[in-house]
Amino acid sequence: MSDTDIQDYLEPLQVADIMRILPHRYPMLMVDRIINITRDNGGTGIKNVTINEPFFEGHFPAKPVMPGVLIIEAMAQTAAAYTAHVENLDTSERIVLFMGVEKAKFRRPVVPGDQLHIHVRVAHKRPPVWKFEGRVEVDGKVVCEASFAAMLTAPV
Repeated sequence: MSDTDIQDYLEPLQVADIMRILPHRYPMLMVDRIINITRDNGGTGIKNVTINEPFFEGHFPAKPVMPGVLIIEAMAQTAAAYTAHVENLDTSERIVLFMGVEKAKFRRPVVPGDQLHIHVRVAHKRPPVWKFEGRVEVDGKVVCEASFAAMLTAPV
């Protein structure tokens, strides 16, 4: 990696940073950290999946599997925090809302002990609307892919 490549990366976001950007809290905060942040090529969210997640109690007790909609939610939260951080958006009186999900594909189940690597990048932006492409991997294998759109609400 050259010095120029290193300069393109921004500091990772820790959970406290993410909580300053997003309104989500336990049990709905689905991203623990964001790494590999670049201004132009997106970033990578990290979600550590544990047996203590409240959804595993009912989905499914004998064979716990993370619901696909929560994997998509983890992508959306990663994208929202990434975009607010890189674009220096004030989210104190605004929230990011989903507008649509397309081409969602689930390749394998996510189970307790997995660590999600949530890769997101901006595919198109026309503020207040952004379109993203996302891919989630566990141990280097794709578990989910999707395209989705979100918008930043007007201040309340």
